[in-house]
Amino acid sequence: QVQLAESGGGLVQAGGSLTLSCTLSGDTFRRYALAWLRQTPGKEREFVAANSQRHGSIVYADSVKGRFTISRDNAKNTVTLQMNALKPEDTAVYYCAASSTIILSQLRFRSGYGYWGQGTQVTVSS
Repeated sequence: QVQLAESGGGLVQAGGSLTLSCTLSGDTFRRYALAWLRQTPGKEREFVAANSQRHGSIVYADSVKGRFTISRDNAKNTVTLQMNALKPEDTAVYYCAASSTIILSQLRFRSGYGYWGQGTQVTVSS
């Protein structure tokens, strides 16, 4: 059974940096597209970034492009989200997601992912 375990959330001042990590267990890591999505109270979970080795694709939401970097380490079964120049509007619960069957056009959509981590809180103070 596939499981995702996130770590690295916390409190940071605006302009600061945080690194989130997510480790996948239970299946062959390189088969999976990995993504980060985030959610604030009362809002839909929104796409942040995705990395699909199978599709040779890395994509970002416009709101984080140039500030966030998603990367994967197949040897460690881990996907990382490096977040720089953080803004108060980046405050959210961040979720790691995975799919081994997602198609390229679905990478930005919550519905494309079947496995989810428990979420980690990121709070950016102004």
